[in-house]
Amino acid sequence: MPVLDILSKLVNEKATDVFFIAGRPVSYKLGGLITALDDERLGPEESQLYVQQIYRLASNRPIDKLMEKGDDDFSFAINGVSRFRVNAYKQRGSLAAVIRVVPFELPDAKVMNIPKSIEDLADLRYGLVLVSGPAGSGKSTTLATIIDRINRTRNAHIVTLENPIEFLHRHQMSIVSQREVQIDTEDYASALRAAMRQSPNVILIGELRDAETISIALDAAETGHLVLSTVHTLGAVNAVDRILHSFDPLQLAQARMQLSMVLECVVSQQLIQRVSGGVIPAFEIMHSTTAVRNLIREGRTHQLSQVIETSGDVGMQSMDSDVLKLFQEGTISSFEMFHHALEPENLARITKLDIHQKPNE
Repeated sequence: MPVLDILSKLVNEKATDVFFIAGRPVSYKLGGLITALDDERLGPEESQLYVQQIYRLASNRPIDKLMEKGDDDFSFAINGVSRFRVNAYKQRGSLAAVIRVVPFELPDAKVMNIPKSIEDLADLRYGLVLVSGPAGSGKSTTLATIIDRINRTRNAHIVTLENPIEFLHRHQMSIVSQREVQIDTEDYASALRAAMRQSPNVILIGELRDAETISIALDAAETGHLVLSTVHTLGAVNAVDRILHSFDPLQLAQARMQLSMVLECVVSQQLIQRVSGGVIPAFEIMHSTTAVRNLIREGRTHQLSQVIETSGDVGMQSMDSDVLKLFQEGTISSFEMFHHALEPENLARITKLDIHQKPNE
């Protein structure tokens, strides 16, 4: 079956990811579970043909980078079907690809179970907002809902720097400039420098992955811009540490001071399997209160977890409190609760359940 037909079929079935990997059949992820499309295992030749078809669908994108570097990220759209984000790569000497389905319509915060307190981050006028979590945890979706609300409610210039672009934002009350790294600009750092000359009010950076980009982002937040970005860590404390650990030890004191001044909120999230099927997000939320800023400035980030636990009255919540709530509501199983908790032993004491139970027990 051609790639176009496969993607059309699986988009209709609400699949979120499609896998073309030698050694197993074409597979897809639906409701957090991976299922084979049929019984025909792909050989290296078949997987290569599928990858070549994907590149043709992406406006005949050159395959040179994949062949030279071993992996390639890009996106494309099929009219009347969907947008897609692709990571093509080499594995065991063969070509493979994983395609993320990105709907044309922007995500609805209520449908996606994103709390209003997170959506309300769109009302911030300056500072740094970080969304952290593992790959595939819905970080881009969360940021898209925040950007969409800004776009619908504020007169502003929003500049997004992404690799690749996922959700498309039409100009509404705001002007939205979406730039794709390696197509519209060389890299995040140079694009971020250029963005500072584009009269932005809001800057979205797909990922903070190196010290140079992080430093420019902090400067942008310090000079009156709202900067939103992602970090590939789980937990608000780990996100803060990830930012600080990117700096040279000689710069660390200054970085702590600057981060303590500009950080407004850290949202950490992960997707958890529902008892009824599908997935639901769980969130940790840390707002930058005076106590949080002091701990970051003084290098006592290990104490931030305690502040999060005891600051529910100002809108904070820990990851473990959220997964516990989902379990108590009957939304997720005890196995999933323990599997996704940051400190499962504490939840075992609270619930008096066996932390070592198996998924179906």
